[in-house]
Amino acid sequence: QVQLVESGGGLVQPGGSLRLSCAASGSILSINTMAWYRQAPEQERELVASVTSGGSTNYADSVKGRFRISRDNAKNTVYLQMSTLKPEDTAVYYCHANINRPYGTTNYAVNYWGQGTQVTVSS
Repeated sequence: QVQLVESGGGLVQPGGSLRLSCAASGSILSINTMAWYRQAPEQERELVASVTSGGSTNYADSVKGRFRISRDNAKNTVYLQMSTLKPEDTAVYYCHANINRPYGTTNYAVNYWGQGTQVTVSS
């Protein structure tokens, strides 16, 4: 069993900062790309940021310069540092990870999702 457990969501004022964490646990050989998605009311889920196992990052245009994704491979954890938050950042944020799991003498990759954490930016 593999679980992605998110934490760090909450209410913050415009211009404030918040850090989200997502820790993977269970039977894990290694983790490939990790990412953060978000979904606002009446909106489709969108990719916010991603980071590969090699450390390459990618960001949505709307968050470039304000958000930073990072990972701690020793802890199987990905973070999203959010700064200069805007009301339009309000959404449920979901952690995603592509994880290599043991399968006999080999392994296979599986996509996992966190439970989601609410981020509300409002005064």
